[in-house]
Amino acid sequence: MKKITIAIDGYSSCGKSTMAKDLAKEIGYVYVDTGAMYRSVTLYALRHQLFEADGAVKTEELQKEMKNISISFKFNETTGRPDCYLNGELVEKEIRSLEVSSHVSPIAAVPFVREALVEQQQKMGEDKGIVMDGRDIGTTVFPNAELKIFVTASSQVRAQRRFDELKEKGMPADFDAILKNVEERDYIDTHRETSPLRKADDAITLDNSNMTIPEQKAWLMEQYQKAIEK
Repeated sequence: MKKITIAIDGYSSCGKSTMAKDLAKEIGYVYVDTGAMYRSVTLYALRHQLFEADGAVKTEELQKEMKNISISFKFNETTGRPDCYLNGELVEKEIRSLEVSSHVSPIAAVPFVREALVEQQQKMGEDKGIVMDGRDIGTTVFPNAELKIFVTASSQVRAQRRFDELKEKGMPADFDAILKNVEERDYIDTHRETSPLRKADDAITLDNSNMTIPEQKAWLMEQYQKAIEK
């Protein structure tokens, strides 16, 4: 059966990663969470004091450190999903904290960070049979992907989902702080100079504000079947 490249882009906290992971598992494809890659660089930067007091990135220092940052994914037999490792350390929980969420957009806006990670992502997808989610997959990483989905939902709905996710993991959560973070990230992601978040011309929009997970899964499978049959 022919293999294709599936690019899933969209706003933060839209559930892109969950839907991409589930779809990849369902169809036997490799899944890559590019957001986890940017979050890992952010975690490294936080641990090495590579932010100014006002939250700006110390770009010169970070550029020197990029060669020391290795990001990999290993399949987790228990969850049936890949986990993210930073320099060999499992960081799946650490990269989901609000502190990392609050600093990831400035890191993702740094051109040399994007260039380094995009290069890695393109190598991962050379053999197709991949589902990748992020902000610029359909526009920059895989502009020729056979299936492109652009996911959106209202900021209130997205903040609530993030709030519920953190509470479920037993992590501290403040709804107003999360909503502010979601809106700030939307602004930075859509206004950055390098690979801003935007819908690719040939992407299909999925507004999942009022969709259940089963409805979303059925919709995605339908789009996949159409793409495979082309």
